[in-house]
Amino acid sequence: MKSQEDSSSNSRCTYHVFLSFRGEDTRKAFSDHLYTALVHAGFRTFRDDDGLERGEDIKFELEKAIRESRMSIIVFSKSYATSTWCLEELVMILKRRTSGHAVLPVFYDVDPSDLRKQSSSKEAFARHEEILKSETRERKEELKEKIGTWRAALREVADVTGMNLKNQADGYEARFIQKIIKVVGDKLSCTTLDIDPHLVGINSRVKNIQLWLEDGATKIGIVAICGMGGIGKTTIAKFLYNLNSPRFKGSSYLENVREISQRKNGLLRLQRQIYSDILKGRKVRLNNIAEGTTKIMEAIYYKKVFVVLDDVDRLDQLNAILGMRDWLFSGSKIIITTRREQLLRANEFSKVCRVENLGDEESLELFSWHAFGKCCPNNGYEDVSERVVRYCGGLPLALKVLGSSLSGQCLNVWKSQLDKLKTFPEGEILEKLRISYDSLQDNHDKNLFIYLACFFVGSKKDFAITILDGCEFSTVVGIQNLMDRCLISIDKSNNVMMHHLLQEMAREIACQESPKEPGKRSILWNHKDSFNVLRNNTGTSKVEGLKLDVCLLKEDKSVSPIFGASRKRRFEKFLEKPILSDLGCSLKRYGFSMFSSNLEATKNTNPFVLEADAFGRMRELKLLQLNRVHISGPYEKLPKGLKWLCWHEFPLKSIPSDFPLESLVALDMRYSSLKNVWEGTKFLVLLKILNLSDSPNLTKTPDFSKIPNLERLMLKNCASLVEVHESIGCLERLVLLNLKNCINLRKLPRSIGMLKLLEKLVISGCSKLEELPTKMGNLESLTVLKADRIALNESLSTNGQVNTMQPFIRHWVLKPKRSPDISWTSLPRSLVELSLAGCNLSDNAFPTDLRNLCSLKTLDICCNPVSGLPDFIRGLTLLEKLSIAECPRLRKLVGLPLVRSLYLGSNELLEEVTFGSFHGPKTACHLDTWDHEGKTVGIFKLEPIGNVAAEITKSLGLTNLESMGNAIVKLSSWCGKEKQALPIQGCHGTYIFSAYLPGSKVPLWFNFNNLGSSCNFTVPSNLDSRVRGLSVCSVYELSGAPPEYYWKQDTHTYLSNKTKGLIWIHCPEVFGFGEAGEDITWLSYWKFGKQLLEAGDELDVSVFGGAFVQVKEVGVRLLYNKEQEEMSSQSANEESVSLYTFENIIRGNVSAHEGRTRLYQLGKHVNGHFCVYCRRWRRSRIIMFLIRV
Repeated sequence: MKSQEDSSSNSRCTYHVFLSFRGEDTRKAFSDHLYTALVHAGFRTFRDDDGLERGEDIKFELEKAIRESRMSIIVFSKSYATSTWCLEELVMILKRRTSGHAVLPVFYDVDPSDLRKQSSSKEAFARHEEILKSETRERKEELKEKIGTWRAALREVADVTGMNLKNQADGYEARFIQKIIKVVGDKLSCTTLDIDPHLVGINSRVKNIQLWLEDGATKIGIVAICGMGGIGKTTIAKFLYNLNSPRFKGSSYLENVREISQRKNGLLRLQRQIYSDILKGRKVRLNNIAEGTTKIMEAIYYKKVFVVLDDVDRLDQLNAILGMRDWLFSGSKIIITTRREQLLRANEFSKVCRVENLGDEESLELFSWHAFGKCCPNNGYEDVSERVVRYCGGLPLALKVLGSSLSGQCLNVWKSQLDKLKTFPEGEILEKLRISYDSLQDNHDKNLFIYLACFFVGSKKDFAITILDGCEFSTVVGIQNLMDRCLISIDKSNNVMMHHLLQEMAREIACQESPKEPGKRSILWNHKDSFNVLRNNTGTSKVEGLKLDVCLLKEDKSVSPIFGASRKRRFEKFLEKPILSDLGCSLKRYGFSMFSSNLEATKNTNPFVLEADAFGRMRELKLLQLNRVHISGPYEKLPKGLKWLCWHEFPLKSIPSDFPLESLVALDMRYSSLKNVWEGTKFLVLLKILNLSDSPNLTKTPDFSKIPNLERLMLKNCASLVEVHESIGCLERLVLLNLKNCINLRKLPRSIGMLKLLEKLVISGCSKLEELPTKMGNLESLTVLKADRIALNESLSTNGQVNTMQPFIRHWVLKPKRSPDISWTSLPRSLVELSLAGCNLSDNAFPTDLRNLCSLKTLDICCNPVSGLPDFIRGLTLLEKLSIAECPRLRKLVGLPLVRSLYLGSNELLEEVTFGSFHGPKTACHLDTWDHEGKTVGIFKLEPIGNVAAEITKSLGLTNLESMGNAIVKLSSWCGKEKQALPIQGCHGTYIFSAYLPGSKVPLWFNFNNLGSSCNFTVPSNLDSRVRGLSVCSVYELSGAPPEYYWKQDTHTYLSNKTKGLIWIHCPEVFGFGEAGEDITWLSYWKFGKQLLEAGDELDVSVFGGAFVQVKEVGVRLLYNKEQEEMSSQSANEESVSLYTFENIIRGNVSAHEGRTRLYQLGKHVNGHFCVYCRRWRRSRIIMFLIRV
C-alpha cells in the first residue's frame, strides 16, 4: 500500500484520488501507469494494492483513506468480481458518493453492460455462493446479504458516467490515461461546499431531483426546493451541487440570496459572483443591474450551466440574477431554495419539490449524531432522547441545535432543559423560523398567522374561515399566502395544520407584544396568563382573543375532564362481558359515548367563578374560549363585539337575556347544563355556527326564525332532546344538521324538506324516531344521510334468538317496538353516502326503489338481519364502498357489484360470496372471522397455461410450454382446505397473474437473482424506455409439513420501493404444493404505471413462507415499455423473450393503488392483518392496515 506525500493530519481531504483496482489484472501495467500519471499531474493519490495481506486493521485504513479522498477511480477488469476485497471497497466508495465523493469508473477490457447484467462475473459469484454451503446458519445469512450488496453495487456503478477503454483513444492506453487525467482535473477543480457530514435521510429526498439533473433533455429546467425554515433545503441544495457541478461547463452556487439582496448593491454583488464562477474566476465591474444581466448573458452563451440560488424570497431576485434564462444553453439546470411554494408556479419549465419532515427513526439518528457522536442514544438516555425528538417534530434544525446543546450533559440537565422548553422555546430555533414570518408582506397576514396558531390549529379550514371572516380578515387569500410561505398546511381532512415549533414561535411573538403586562397583549393564549389577567382585572382594550381552561390550571392533571378514571375503568370492564359479544364494536362504542354523556350531566364540575367586570375593559375582545368557568354578575358587561364564543360546560340552564349575542358568528356550548337555550326569540343575523352537542339536559331547540344565516347546527348526544323547532325550515343556508344519538327524539319537523342547501343529515342513534318527513325528497343538495341505529327493536344472536341484556343497554337497544315509517322512495337522488346500519332491516324491508339512488357511492347496511344481498344493491352502478358486516343471519352474497372496497367483518354463518365481475373488489376484501372454508367465486380465474395469452407467458419467460409435457401441480385456494391435482394452470388474480410449476432453479432470464428469500437491487436506467412491470420467480419447498397441511395464506411476496417509500404485498389467491422433497417454482407478473418504479429506485423483493415453506431462491426481471433485447442462445427452457407493452392483458395495474397511503395490499388477505412471518413488517410497528385509493 503506497501514498504520495501524506498531508497534514489537520487537512480535511488528505488525498485527491483513491485508486482501486484488481491487482492480479492491472497492478504492473495499466494501474501502475495511471497511478504514476496522477502523481506527476500533482494529484495526491492513495493506491490500494490488494496483493498485500488483508485484515481488520487494513480495512479500517481503507475506509479512512476513502473518507479522506475527494474522489475515487475504480478500474474494472475481467476478474474484478473475484476479489471480495475489491467488492467491499466498491461498496465503501459508493456509500461515500452520497456525501459528494466523486466516483469515476474506468472500464478496462470490460463493458458497463457486463457489470449491469453481471454476465462476466457469473463464475465469480458462483464461487462466492459455493462458500455458503459449508458455513453455519448465522454466517450463511450474513454472507447472503453481503453477496446481494455486492451485486447491487456492481449494477449501481454500471450506471455512473465513466470511461471505457474500448470506446476512447482507439484503445491506446497512454492516450486513454491522459484523458482520465483531464477528467480528474475537471472534477477536482470544482469547489466543494461545506456540508453537514450526517446526511440522514438525504437519498430519498434528492432522488427525484438527481434523476432530473442527470436527464439529458434539451429543455432548460428549474426546480424550486421549498419548505419551512430549518427543514434542510440548503443542505439538499449543497449536496446536489457537490454531486453534479463537475458535469456542467459552468456552475455557480449563490447562498443567502434574500439576505444579500437586501444590502446596498447586493444584487450587483450576486451578479458579479455568478459571472466569476461561470468564467472560472474572471472579474468584472458592473454599474447597474441591466449591465450585469448583459454580462451574465455573454458568459453563459453556448454553455450548459448549473446554477443554485439559495434562499430566494422574491421573483425580482431571480430575474435580476437569471433574467436572461431564455438564453441558457439546452440542458442547463437551475435550482432555487425558497420558503415560498408559489414563487415559480407560473413558470412552465419549473417544478416544486416540497421537503417533508424527518420520520421518527431518521430524527432519532440525526439527533444522536449531534448529541452522542453516533447513530443511537447512549444507554440510559433512550427515553429522554425520544422526548427531545418528539419535541423537535422532525425538524432537522431543531434536532441539530438541541443535540449539540445537550451533548456531554448529565441526565438531570437533559430533563431540566426539557422542562424549560415547555415555557421558553430555544431562541436559536425560533430566530431561524421567524424569517418566514417577518417576510410576510403586511400586518394582515402576520396577524392572521398569530390567530390561526393560537386558536385554530387542528380545526377545519372552513370553520376557521367562517369565524375569521367575521373578524374582518380576508381569510381565504391570507391562508393561501401563509401556505405559500410554508407557515401552515391543510391536511387531507381539510384541517389547518402547523408545525408545533412554528406554533410556539407564533405564541412567543404574541407574548413579546407586552412581555411584562399580559393584559396589554392582543392574544392571551396561555391559560395561566389569562387566569391572572381576569383575577386581577388587568385586561385592556388591546385584548382581542382569550383562552382559559380551568382543567389545565389544576395541579392534578390526571383527573379526566369528562369523568373519573375509576368509573371509566368499571364501564370498560362492563363492556367486556360475554353478554355483549354479539353487539359488535360499533354498538359498544356508542354505549360508551352515551355513558360518558350521562355522567357528564351529573358530575360535580366545581366551576371557576369570575366576575363579569373582569371583561369590562376588553372592548375589542372577539374570540373567547372558556372551559369550566362560571361568570357572575351582569352579563351585559361582556364585550358586545364577540364573534366566537366557545364556552364548554356552561353552568346555567338557560343563556341570560342580557347576554350579548348579537355579534356572534359562532356559538359553541358543548357539554353545557342548558335545558332551554334562551327564552323567546333571538335576532342573530350574523350567527352561522351553533354547536350545543353533548348537552344532556337540553329538551328543545330554540326558535330559528330570526337566525337566517345559520349554516351548521350540531346537537349530537343531546339525550333529553325531544323536539326540533318547526322553524328550522327557515334556515335556507343550513348545510349541516347533526342529531346523532338524540335517543329521545321522536320526530323531525316536516319543514326539514324546505332545506334546499342541506348537504349532510345525521340521525344515527335516534332510536325513538317514529317517522321521517315525507318531503325528504325535496332535499336536492343532500349528499350524506347517516341513519344507522334508528330502528333497533331486537338483538339477535347468530341463531336468531333474542339475547338477554343488561338494563342499562336495553333502554336504547330494545326500543322502539316498531320500525319508523320511512318513505324510501322520497330519499333524494343526490345521495352519495347512505348508512342504514343496525336498523333491523330484513330481506323484504329493502324496497327495490332504492336502486333509484343513482349517485350513491358508499352504502353501510351492517348489523341488519339479512340473509342475502338485497336486490337493490345490484342496481347501484356507481357504488364504490359497501359494508355488510355483523349480519347474524347472512349466509350468501351472490352477484356482488364491482366496488372499490368491500367490508364483510364478522359474518359467522356466511357460506358463499360471488362477485358479478371476476376481479372482485378493486382494493380490499376484509373478512375478519369469516370461516375460510366458505366458497368464493369471481375473485380469481384459473385456466390451463397453454390457453393463456402468449404476451403473458412471455412476460414470465415461458416460451417453450411444450417442454413441460403433462406436468401436474397440486393447487389449493384460500377459500378452502381441499387440494386439487391439475395440469399447470395460470391464475388471473387481483391485478397479479401467477403460475406454479415444478422446478428447482430460477431461470437465467430473471437477471436479478439471489439465493435465499430476498433480492435487492437498484433499477438501472434505460434511456429508450421506462419500467412498465416486473416478473418475480421464487423457488420453494414444503419442508416437514404434515399430510393434512393446507394453505393458510401465510405466504406472500413483498415489494418495497425504498426510494419512494412504497410497499406492495401480494398474497396469492391460489397456492401450489409439491410432493415431499419436491421444489415448486412460483411465477408472478406485476404491472406498474404512473412512474411508481423508475431508474435509480432501490427495490427489495422478498418472498415470505409460512411455518413449513422454505424459500430457496428469488429472481426478478424488469419489463420495459418498448424494450428491444437481443435473443441470446440459451437452453430450451431458458430462452430470452421479446417484451411487449401489456396494456390490455390484465385488467388494471398496480398503480391503481397509488395514493397517499403508502402500503398497498394485492390479493386476498383473509384476516385483514399482516402475518407473523413477515419480520420486516413487524419492525415497522404497524399491526393492521386498510387499503385506500
